[in-house]
Amino acid sequence: MQAEARREAILNTLRGAAQPVSAGILAGRFSVSRQVIVGDIALLRAAGADISATPRGYVIRRGISGLVRQVACRHTAEEMEVELNTMVDHGCTVLDVIVEHPIYGQLTGPLQLSSRYDVGQFIARCAQAEAQPLSMLTEGIHLHTLSCPDEAAFTRVLESLRRLGVLLEG
Repeated sequence: MQAEARREAILNTLRGAAQPVSAGILAGRFSVSRQVIVGDIALLRAAGADISATPRGYVIRRGISGLVRQVACRHTAEEMEVELNTMVDHGCTVLDVIVEHPIYGQLTGPLQLSSRYDVGQFIARCAQAEAQPLSMLTEGIHLHTLSCPDEAAFTRVLESLRRLGVLLEG
């Protein structure tokens, strides 16, 4: 398969996927290396494709459904799983994490976590890679963008995070 045809096929695969698709899966599907896929994704992005890399793989960004809100938190790396599970347990999707870096400015990491399974997979990948969360760059302070089914769900998230002691308030 020629490179241009492969990139078009990658786009079609991502458009039709209900879940993120990893570079490894795409590499196997198109019989190329993972690094070739990473290069293809970079070229597709440069050409205007709205592809996001999440911890679980690549996705085409779609319109966000529900109520979109941000919440400020502060906690240790050990408290991250409880914080994320609290958000998804109230029916919200954790779209991303945002930190303010002193040199680079705003850094955003797409997450797309909608369930305890998603959170568990994310935490396992962090442990396997021995990776620290972005919030460790800012002494635990960070924002999450949430997509919530309604205002009541967001209010429940805030109350639960407050009880956990991780909600950053003025």
